[in-house]
Amino acid sequence: MSGDLPARLLDHAVTPLGRLTVALAAVHAVSGHDIRTIRTADVDLARGTVEFRRSLPRHTLCLEQFTHRLAAEWLSYRHRRRPASTNPHLLVSQMTALDPDHPAVRIGTLRGALPR
Repeated sequence: MSGDLPARLLDHAVTPLGRLTVALAAVHAVSGHDIRTIRTADVDLARGTVEFRRSLPRHTLCLEQFTHRLAAEWLSYRHRRRPASTNPHLLVSQMTALDPDHPAVRIGTLRGALPR
């Protein structure tokens, strides 16, 4: 991947969901499955880390300043837009935020948030 591709993708990602998804995928090489299954409890902004529940031992990603800021912006946006959401997943959509089964966002939701 060329060095300027993540920057170009971020320039075209217009939503907080899209920007955080691009940063996790393009900057940190996090898979779509892992991005979809991150839980809010796995994000520790004070330590600047995200834990992935792949298997034992868990995988911990240290966030650099830019992705840390995008994660904080997403959490603020998520709380502001969906304050009643009980879904434990970090990324939620309008449909999954209040679903009592607490599903992860669909891969199509992530694709729709990414720039073409």
